[in-house]
Parts: sequence; structure tokens; C-alpha cells
Amino acid sequence: MRLIKKVILIALILIVVFIGNIFISTGYFRTIENNFDGKIVKKIALPGAEDITVSSIDSFAIVSSTNRRVYPSEKEQYGGLYFMELKSGDFRITPLTLNIKTSFAPHGISMIQKDSTYKIAAINHTPKGHSIEIFTLIGKSLSHEKSLTDDVMISPNDIVFIDENRFYFTNDHGKTKGIGRFLEDYAGLEASNVIYFDGENYSEVAKDIAYANGINFDAKRNLIFVASPRKFLVKVYFRNKDGTLNFIEDIPCGTGVDNIEIDEDGILWIGAHPDLLKFATYAKGKEEISPSEIIRIEYRNKNDFTVETVYMEDGTEMSASTVAAPFGNLLLTGNVMDDEFLILKRNIQ
Repeated sequence: MRLIKKVILIALILIVVFIGNIFISTGYFRTIENNFDGKIVKKIALPGAEDITVSSIDSFAIVSSTNRRVYPSEKEQYGGLYFMELKSGDFRITPLTLNIKTSFAPHGISMIQKDSTYKIAAINHTPKGHSIEIFTLIGKSLSHEKSLTDDVMISPNDIVFIDENRFYFTNDHGKTKGIGRFLEDYAGLEASNVIYFDGENYSEVAKDIAYANGINFDAKRNLIFVASPRKFLVKVYFRNKDGTLNFIEDIPCGTGVDNIEIDEDGILWIGAHPDLLKFATYAKGKEEISPSEIIRIEYRNKNDFTVETVYMEDGTEMSASTVAAPFGNLLLTGNVMDDEFLILKRNIQ
């Protein structure tokens, strides 16, 4: 009888520790204080603008929009890619994918320029499975080039071009359902990965990541950055000539980092979720709002970086920020499920 009591006591202690770790490691006790040194320039009526990327050279942005009601999706959802001009300040939106007749619900995107054209890659989720859709953009005309599918696309989230033929993408989970996914979401089990496509073959180049999310490439320094929101980290890798990655270090961010954008000075701009538990209930449609955060990371070298919060908001203006794409002193800030996204203007001394 005494042994049974000890077993029950140990089990209760383990349960308390497990639950306590969930609350602490997901930012549940963090104080959310609205803070931004700037103003909202405009609200753009476009639902679920989860990812945004900018061409500073030609002054436009591409927006990935999907009309989500819950996340991850439980049934077919519909979305598209949009062109937004940035030079005039009117921020006019032009739909690019109205002629796509098949199921298209874009998630993470990447864009690369080659001569006078751009290549765009979009992660696509459908009830039949996942794919990567490749497009060519000339002016405001988008043409679909090809669809890529493979068994390695377990739960693709974000993508980044290296050139017009090669790219990396993240799988945010190693398991798509059951106890495995539960442990990844709530216990922080490190089971997701990064996949490299060399133009012909796919290979795993980084693994054991807790919810691999946003990914981007700093071509000047040959560095790959991967967001791990479940651990509140940005992981830094050196890219080798054969596409393999060497891990350098983790950058502690104190928030649930999502998509990563890099400006012309090599500064990382990241939309984030400061309270992952609140985000999880919001994503399931059980909360009306979820807080948003934007951080700025200046990465100089190993063990030499600064992390700064530039925007924090309780979700009243915009819930669940996922991306902050810089353009001059503007930040184009997307989100998971809101009906609109924000263009912010920073006060620069």
C-alpha cells in the first residue's frame, strides 16, 4: 500500500512538473504591454496574410493570403498571392492567382530575382496533401511554372530560395497527429527538420528542431536562419557548398518566433507570438485575440548579437503576427487569421 502511494505521488509530481513546464516555456506568464515607437499607416483588407516578402529594388511586396478560420486547417481553405506596390504610398493590391483553378492555400513564400523576372515559391496545403508551387513574375503578371511534391513534405511551413532552382524548406512537425504531435506542441519535443532541394533531389540537412518555422538565407554571409518558436530560438547555420548545414548557435529570443525577413543591412525582422498558449487557443477559434510581437535581431558573429522588441500589442489591433517585412522605415506586418494586416511606420532618429 505504501508503494502504491509513492507511485501515485511521483506520478502527480511528474504531471505538475509537465504542466508547469508548458506554462513557463510557452510564455503564459509574460506581461504583454503595448509598445511601439511609431504609428499605423494603413490597414490592408486581406485575410490571413501569413507571409510577406519585399523587393526593395522594384518597390513592391508579395503577400501570401489564405482565408483561415482555424489553424491548422481542418477542411479546404482558399487563398492567393497578391502584388502590393510600395513606392507611391497608396499600397494598392493586385491579385495574381485568380486564374488558378486548383486548390491553392498558400503559406510560407520566397522570392528571388533573375534579370528582369522574379521566381516565387509558395508552400501549398490542400486536403489531398502538400506541395510547393513555383511561379514566374514579370511585372504584375504571374504564371504558374510547376508543382513539386514529395514524401519529405510532412508538414511544410516556410521556404527560401538559394537560386532559381535550389531551395530549403522547413517541416514544422515530425508527426502530423497523435501523441507525437501532442508532445511536439506541448512538451517541446524536437522532431521537425529542414529539407534541401538541389534541383533534383531532396535531403534532410537539419533535424531535432522544436517546430521549425520561418527560414531565410543571408547570401552575403552564407548563413541560414531557422525559427524555432516552441523553444523561443532562432537557430543559425553555416551553408556549405554542397547544401549541407553546419550548426553555429541558438539565439534566445524570449518569444515564439515565426517568419524571418532580412533587410539590406543583414538585420533580421521577425513576427512573433509572445504567448504560445494563447495563440494555440486563438488558432482553434476559442479566443478572440492573441498578442503580437515584432523583434529585430542584429547578428554580428557567433556570441555577438542583440535582440530588440520593436512592437508589442495585445492583439486588439492585430492578432498573432507572423511576419514583419521591412521597406525603409515601414514594416509590413502579416498575421495568421485576421481579416486585415497592418503597415507600420517606425520613428527613426
